[in-house]
Amino acid sequence: MNDIESLEREAHEAVAACTDSQSLREATDRYVKNGVQALMKGIGAIKDPDEKRAFGKAVNDAKARITAEIDARGEAISQKERAIQFEAERIDVTMPGRRQTVGLEHILQQTTNKIKRVLGGLGFEYRESPELELFKYNFDALNYPPDHPAMDDQDTFYVDADHLLRTQCTAMQGRVFETVQPPLRMFTVGRTYRNEAVDRTHGHTFHQVDCFMIDEGVSMANLKGTLGLFARAMFGDDVKVRFRPDFFPFVEPGVDYAISTPKLKGGEWVELGGAGLIHPNILERYGIDTRRYSGFAFGLGVERIPMMAYGVDDLRHFLENDLRFLEQFRQRA
Repeated sequence: MNDIESLEREAHEAVAACTDSQSLREATDRYVKNGVQALMKGIGAIKDPDEKRAFGKAVNDAKARITAEIDARGEAISQKERAIQFEAERIDVTMPGRRQTVGLEHILQQTTNKIKRVLGGLGFEYRESPELELFKYNFDALNYPPDHPAMDDQDTFYVDADHLLRTQCTAMQGRVFETVQPPLRMFTVGRTYRNEAVDRTHGHTFHQVDCFMIDEGVSMANLKGTLGLFARAMFGDDVKVRFRPDFFPFVEPGVDYAISTPKLKGGEWVELGGAGLIHPNILERYGIDTRRYSGFAFGLGVERIPMMAYGVDDLRHFLENDLRFLEQFRQRA
């Protein structure tokens, strides 16, 4: 019986000294799971039945008292710990809420959206085209002769002998001509790739818009009129468009076109892209009757538009993800 009294006395002192849930669990293990269990194992050594019964009852009574003390102490500790937790998680409802951060649309996406609105308003249909393109659409379908020097400035990133990252969005033309018969007006906007040394005016990755139209009697006058409307919508009503002869394998005749406006570099002429009448070889390749139909096409780098509009002097800024630069073009509601 002395062992029972000793265990109960130690348990009482230990439980009273517990200040948190962890120390109380340790006391429970020591005095209930281990201490009481050790006493219960000693019952087998008692020979007298009455003495054995009395000892067993004393152990169970002691266990009940220890357990009651642990439960009472546990409730007190739980209340204390909950109060500490509640205080730590207290919310001051009078404080202003945390401001939600909202992303901004990239200036190139803003420009792309504007291009889509303008060309869509002129009756052109927007179509997506793949960035990983077949060689036949990127070069063969665009009247590039094998090993022609014009391909040298478009040496690009090849995946295999038949697939490459497109060098120009004009590659969409062949895909359209295979499935759509004229008359048609279509355009696309997307990333293009060149094997170029990167500097302030050149990049291996840039964005391009390509637009083309095929119908009866389409001429250079239609091309210049369309480009004039496009340029005025993008840069203002006082813009002028200039054509100068140039060579592109997929147009004949070909021109580079430039724009001039008092808002851009004091009215100087700035080249915007290339254009021309779609080469008859391309139309005939896809079974389009060149005696009935003709068409024009033009393309330009998307980056050039905000560069001119905002005076950006380095192409690399658009893809460097510097928020100090991009925040300047946040659209206001």
